[in-house]
Amino acid sequence: MLDAVVVGAGPNGLTAAVELARRGFSVALFEAKGTVGGGARTEELTLPGFRHDPCSAAHPLAVSSPAFRGLPLERYGLQWLHPELPMAHPFPDGTAAVLSRSVGETAASFGPRDAGAYRRLVTPFLHRWDTLVRDFMSLPLTALPRDPVTLARFGAVGLPPSTWLARRFRDERARTLFAGLVAHVMAPLSGFATSAIGLVFALAAHTRGWPVARGGSQAISDALAGYLRDLGGAVHTDYEVKRLDDLPPARAYVFDTSPTALARIAGFGDTYARYRYGPGVFKIDYALDGPVPWTAPEAHRAGTVQVGADSAEIGAALRAASRENRAPDAPFLITVQPSVVDPTRAPDGKHVFWAYGHVPHGWDGDLTEAIERQLERFAPGFRDRVLARATAGPPELVARNANYIGGDIATGAVSGLQTLLRPKLSLFPYATPHPAVFICSQATPPGPGVHGMPGHNAAKAVWRRLRQT
Repeated sequence: MLDAVVVGAGPNGLTAAVELARRGFSVALFEAKGTVGGGARTEELTLPGFRHDPCSAAHPLAVSSPAFRGLPLERYGLQWLHPELPMAHPFPDGTAAVLSRSVGETAASFGPRDAGAYRRLVTPFLHRWDTLVRDFMSLPLTALPRDPVTLARFGAVGLPPSTWLARRFRDERARTLFAGLVAHVMAPLSGFATSAIGLVFALAAHTRGWPVARGGSQAISDALAGYLRDLGGAVHTDYEVKRLDDLPPARAYVFDTSPTALARIAGFGDTYARYRYGPGVFKIDYALDGPVPWTAPEAHRAGTVQVGADSAEIGAALRAASRENRAPDAPFLITVQPSVVDPTRAPDGKHVFWAYGHVPHGWDGDLTEAIERQLERFAPGFRDRVLARATAGPPELVARNANYIGGDIATGAVSGLQTLLRPKLSLFPYATPHPAVFICSQATPPGPGVHGMPGHNAAKAVWRRLRQT
């Protein structure tokens, strides 16, 4: 009998399996797709030689993750590449605000009226980032806070809505960039704890950057899988699990799946019936004949570019997708251009680029025209650079990754109390009605992103049980 079986080879399932195998437990991992990866994959979606990331591409949380930083992933081929600027946010007048590794450069891009306010916002947390990120990405029941005073101070700033934090700024440039940071998790700007979301992304940029993985996000997953195999763990792909009886006998079962799928497989009935899924996204991967022709010079140096004219436009796009059940006329776009720093991603002189906008849950329309109309506002002539495109709305995203129910790449709405308490109100979020079954997907704390912390935290709960039995 195995000690543990893990279902789902996304970053969290892989991390949970690695953490258990490192502690001497026998582990087997089962993945429905032909390769490991989940939200961290790389494929030739458009033309030969163009290597795209179907989901996550830039990794501010991965490079800061306590889980990943504790593993020898570089030994298994993972190499982080840092663009000159982590992120830029261009404006219609051809200028841009930036999120730089330098706080000074970032503050200066907001203008003199907000430079001081931004410095005062981030400075108290910069030198405590590694401890702070460990504290807020771990549950009190899995690890006591190492710096409770700083964590409490962060909570005081971060728990209110981002619209409150935006009042610190007098001009639109800082408000717009910060609104874009919040929108990375598809949360309405007025939502609970949205200030923390924006602040986390800003601090991550200043402390460890927003890198891409050389060769694509698949490198993260392949490094985890390679380490797992060296630890004696088994990895089985093309193995779809429909019920617990499909799996070999084990002392514990760990699911990197949506709560809905777990309830169906394990026969948990309506245990997660109140769990809410959020809006979806419509994503386009591009093969380009050259770099994106941004009007703002700063955008050419950035790995990630946020596209939204101002905070009002960003807020309207989020409300349309999450509350009004319609696709926005002017979608807010998150775009990533990995080949500005990684020439292995495309043939010489060519580039890969992706963009996504928010759409209602389960939406089956086509947002291509609206996305490209937005891109042309900030990069005139963009369409002339397009060699090929691969589009994916909610139905296609679900087909690629069953965890993305309704096209929700966060595997659950990041709004209200569910921002912090997911997948249900419980002091033991990784536990389930069955004492030997656990959940470790991004539907559990600390939530969405490629950082492995749900898997890391869940593994702690699992090995504590295994030691007791």
